[in-house]
Amino acid sequence: MREQLARYEQMQQNLQAVMIQKQQVDMELAETDKALEELKKAVDSEQIYKYAGNLLVKVSKEAMLKDLTEKKELAATRTLVLQKQEARFRESLKDIQTKIDQSMKQKTAANPE
Repeated sequence: MREQLARYEQMQQNLQAVMIQKQQVDMELAETDKALEELKKAVDSEQIYKYAGNLLVKVSKEAMLKDLTEKKELAATRTLVLQKQEARFRESLKDIQTKIDQSMKQKTAANPE
């Protein structure tokens, strides 16, 4: 029983960590979408800069579009992976909860007051 409770607690922590990561990736994805939207509005002759550590570096619009598109694809993939992990953790939590409930019922049935 203690082992199941410990597993349940660990699984909850894992789920929480995945949900936090997913939230961060979602925010990154939203920022990238906004940057892409603004970049597409920019005239080709405008100067475009991107962060490189503590520096701003001048880049072409095409290069920045490529970078942001790749970043968006990577974030979308990470979101899918995190969604699958979240679903697995939720299913595992449900299974462990069922086992804990069954153990509690058996204990109660074996020791009636």
